[in-house]
Amino acid sequence: MSDTPPADSPTPLAATSEAELFYLAQHPERYPAPLVHAATQELQRRGLVPTEVPRPARRRSSLPSAAPEKPVVLRLLQTLFLPTRRHWATPVLLDINLLVFLAMALTGVAVLHPSGAALVAWGSNYSPLTLPGQPWRLLTSCFVHSGPGHLLLNASSLLLLGTLAEPLLGGRRLLLAYLVCGVGGSLASLAWHTGGVNSVGASGSIFGLYGVQLALLLTQALPLERRERLTLLFFLLFFLVSSVAGSTDAHIDHAAHAGGLLTGLLLGGLYAAHFLRQHWQRA
Repeated sequence: MSDTPPADSPTPLAATSEAELFYLAQHPERYPAPLVHAATQELQRRGLVPTEVPRPARRRSSLPSAAPEKPVVLRLLQTLFLPTRRHWATPVLLDINLLVFLAMALTGVAVLHPSGAALVAWGSNYSPLTLPGQPWRLLTSCFVHSGPGHLLLNASSLLLLGTLAEPLLGGRRLLLAYLVCGVGGSLASLAWHTGGVNSVGASGSIFGLYGVQLALLLTQALPLERRERLTLLFFLLFFLVSSVAGSTDAHIDHAAHAGGLLTGLLLGGLYAAHFLRQHWQRA
């Protein structure tokens, strides 16, 4: 029996573009196996790759048969939310954002439309409190969201950027980039909104991850072939432009986005210098 879904059955990556699916399927060594498998299944569903591969005849064995594989959806969910030794920073950050939102809901916050006071209570970047003596709000605000749509948008962006970046940077550098760029975005928000601000969301960190990866790709600091580098660069620029073009709501903190992006470019430059220095030392 093949585990390829029927042609009319949607897969977890049904909304993903063909270019992204082919990139995931062609680089299985860089990404978690369930994610690569899901991409292959979606390509098969669309008729872009064969659904059946000839297999050599199997010899009968006295050994007990292997346990059946878990459903691909379950394996994909485990990959997204359960940290592993090779892929831990992205799931940890994703889980923290989701758990904070869940905790807000369980404690009675109207999470569909939380009040400003509720956001302040949960650690928003509220300038009358952040500036006088609660600087920790620069960071905690990066894990608080103002509604399910806000959370899902940032969570999907974190998932995309983290999945691309973690195999290249490593978990520790990715985690550091998220935190540092989030603080950079919060500081920019305070500096720009001189009349006061009450800001929440991971957007500063998300835009920072764009900046880090752009800096690394533009400096050619990563050991990637030219085609791979240009493909990643195209994806990042496409999603970055899409994010900026979609940020038209008057309540969006554009200063935090810009501050996170600039912080990410600077941090990415430092990462690039480190990687290039390592390369020169080996040469």
